[in-house]
Amino acid sequence: MSGRLTECFATLKEDNRKALIPYITAGDSNPTITVPLMHRMVEAGADIIELGVPFSDPMADGPTIQLACERALEHHTSLHDVVDMVTEFRQTNTTTPIVLMGYLNPVEAFGYEEFAKAAKECGIDGLLTVDLPPEESTQLVAVLKKYDIDPIFLLSPTTTEDRIGKIVHAGSGYLYYVSLKGVTGSSALNVDEVATNVAKIKTQTTLPVGVGFGIKDAESASAVAAVSDGVIVGSAIVKIIENNPDDTDTILDQIGALLSSMREAMDK
Repeated sequence: MSGRLTECFATLKEDNRKALIPYITAGDSNPTITVPLMHRMVEAGADIIELGVPFSDPMADGPTIQLACERALEHHTSLHDVVDMVTEFRQTNTTTPIVLMGYLNPVEAFGYEEFAKAAKECGIDGLLTVDLPPEESTQLVAVLKKYDIDPIFLLSPTTTEDRIGKIVHAGSGYLYYVSLKGVTGSSALNVDEVATNVAKIKTQTTLPVGVGFGIKDAESASAVAAVSDGVIVGSAIVKIIENNPDDTDTILDQIGALLSSMREAMDK
């Protein structure tokens, strides 16, 4: 496991707090905003940052994050650029864990070994590839673990107990529980169902479980934090960028305010 992720969850547990894990797409709405936004999110209470790698066919994502990928790709933001952004972020922040989230294709194009080496050097802690099932992940997982990068996997409401076993065996760092059937940005979060399914996952692993999809505001963040180890927020943040694509100050202020309100509600 990556030192930063292990340490982060251990510290949170000691303080009886839960992880706030915001997601943004790197390069959205333009590449110059990504690093300042990462710093602002940490100031607002983020514990871990999920940084999306833009991809032309983001099949697990709803319209909000699809559009974020399109905006980032208009600026030709590549996986190499994302590595450079993390390098810049690490010049002043060496403690906040960073997990790259995206699809396998850019990592394949980069090369597993080359990517893992670059990720280790710039300070990336984990990789979540949405379209890589654990059964097909052996080669990539081996390379990631060689460089102390955590492979992070998704579980969903339809994941069977047998399959949970395979996923927890392949993954490290934390597990990402998708709270809804559907794409990112879906609504209708059922916290009781989340609680039941997180408890079921916990019978098979000691890994922390973060919950994403459907968390939009302080109230939903607080409810999910009560039944999990971390709250993952994506579309609600990306929507702010979509609504103010050319206004950096508004983006920074509104995302900071949203995360601060979530942090406060989660810590109550």
